[in-house]
Amino acid sequence: MCGIIGVWGSLAGKQELIKGGCRRMRHRGPDSEGYWEDAESGMALGHVRLAILDLTEAGHQPMLSACGRYVLVLNGEIYNHLELRETLRVQGSAPAWRGHSDTETLLAGFAAWGMEKTLQAAVGMFALGLWDRQERSLSVARDRMGEKPLYIGFVGGNFVFASELKALTAIPGFDHEPDRRALSLLLRHNYIPAPFSIYSQISKLAPGSWVSLSAAHLAQALTPEAQYYWSARQVAQQAGGRPLLFDSDGEAVDALENVLALAVKGQMISDVDLGAFLSGGIDSSVVAALMQKNNAQAVKTFSIGFDDPAYNEAEHAKAVAAHLGTQHTELYVSASDALAVVPGLARLYDEPFADSSQIPTVLVTRMARRNVTVALSGDGGDELFGGYSRYFRAQAWWGKRESVPPVLRGLMAPAARLGAGLLVAGHTRDRVEKLAEVLAARHPGQFYRQFVSYWKDPAQAVIGADMPATPFDEPLGAGIFESMMLLDVLTYLPDDILVKVDRAAMAASLETRVPMIDHRVFEFSQRLSRHYKIRDGQGKWLLRQLLYRYVPRAMVDRPKKGFSVPLATWLRGPLKEWAAALLDPVRLGQQGLFHAEPIVRKWQEHQSGKHDWSTHLWSILMTQAWLDENKASRVRQP
Repeated sequence: MCGIIGVWGSLAGKQELIKGGCRRMRHRGPDSEGYWEDAESGMALGHVRLAILDLTEAGHQPMLSACGRYVLVLNGEIYNHLELRETLRVQGSAPAWRGHSDTETLLAGFAAWGMEKTLQAAVGMFALGLWDRQERSLSVARDRMGEKPLYIGFVGGNFVFASELKALTAIPGFDHEPDRRALSLLLRHNYIPAPFSIYSQISKLAPGSWVSLSAAHLAQALTPEAQYYWSARQVAQQAGGRPLLFDSDGEAVDALENVLALAVKGQMISDVDLGAFLSGGIDSSVVAALMQKNNAQAVKTFSIGFDDPAYNEAEHAKAVAAHLGTQHTELYVSASDALAVVPGLARLYDEPFADSSQIPTVLVTRMARRNVTVALSGDGGDELFGGYSRYFRAQAWWGKRESVPPVLRGLMAPAARLGAGLLVAGHTRDRVEKLAEVLAARHPGQFYRQFVSYWKDPAQAVIGADMPATPFDEPLGAGIFESMMLLDVLTYLPDDILVKVDRAAMAASLETRVPMIDHRVFEFSQRLSRHYKIRDGQGKWLLRQLLYRYVPRAMVDRPKKGFSVPLATWLRGPLKEWAAALLDPVRLGQQGLFHAEPIVRKWQEHQSGKHDWSTHLWSILMTQAWLDENKASRVRQP
């Protein structure tokens, strides 16, 4: 795992700028740092390395291909790189290998097969920049599901890319003004979805895509349209015509175990110590079980516990670990331990990010890093196999909509909105608002967007709000349940869950891997009929059956608590003073980003206990904290 940065253009002093960017993301790669420049073409590349495969100098980056044509910076891991080497050997395209790093393998693949075919052949998580010295062209690419981040854009006429925004902000011409489109999206979702970033001139490269730039693109400061070598949306749409058929439920469980075990085994490749997060829930327990099955020694597993039983799952994780025979480590943290994380969140997450489960994620990744350099996670099971309880709630609301004739929906929606506006905040108002939303939605995506929105109308809070189109606006041509799961794969998974884990882990110099979202597992899940995901009103049916082969049902069948903290209580208690200062109406007015009145009203209602506005307020607070950090970082930068 690493951090990458590149600048292409006529900018002077690239070496110092690149090295400065590397210093600011040194946590992503504390083991070594590299720099390469083609002064004639104006291309400069930088890399910080967390050594995982081939710990020798043979794995150092930026790396030149054996033929001398290509230069590569890579962040991530290619799990099947040894198989790719064998394919190259059979085809007579293998160079004289200098080491056993996956970076060298990719370079040989690019030289033999080109960009698209190599990306399609690679199994892994990655973000990369590839310079073609012969054609004087630059290609940047990102993995299929969006595990690894990649920011791209033009700054001062130079094309730039990096693993983190903070690596780019010192480049002359960088515009530090927040993008109001991004702020609008943040208030709606509590994260900023791709392709947007908090800065208008910088975007996030979409998962499964690559962009190739020529000198002509550089001269026009024009980023060409991204090309897709793999698309989750396309896979899902095509899967309906190729459903998987099984003679028995046992055969279906066998098929899932085969594809998931293959992913887990591939992701255990490492030259350093490796372990897994274990919450005691379905997903992490399945991953830990398959890891232990593939390992002669006890797998190292990690969990954190909380004194508050409403948020503690450590005892369940401990029981699962004992049953599987893993070498388990748990750390109980106090409220003060968790609260101590809050002041550093803005710097760690690099742009406003408001999923409060970031707090325990930071704690568990720090704890794991004291024991291992790589940790596997169970993320992705809910999105692929229908595990979120909100899917069932939303489906029930959508069912009510379908029972109302279309003509009546158009008449009832405005009436419901008016009725909601006349009610005071509370459960009844929430239900009437939900009714108005579902009646007004033209397709499942529109309804699901409102269902998972925090600020339903971000223009209430963001001055000059501009709400851009997102995947929620485009009909997917699927039923409500399938639409919700796919929309989460396209948005919530890469832009919230994977961001949360990547930034927290890399801040601790810990590599995380997510076998549940191996693209082969995703493709398998899309060909499953709903019968194998949902049965008897319960999600993740097939995944549960697989786990029952390794862990007694009674040990894992319990209500899901999630990975959360008592944010509402903290904002009325130990975080109250900190939050009140950030939400001061005079401060908000001077900044000119937010309308103070609705924010202050929500703050007062929250303090009175009339309503829990903690998730709404957290997006504002994380923005305010980020604004302070952004200002301070500009002073710190060389």
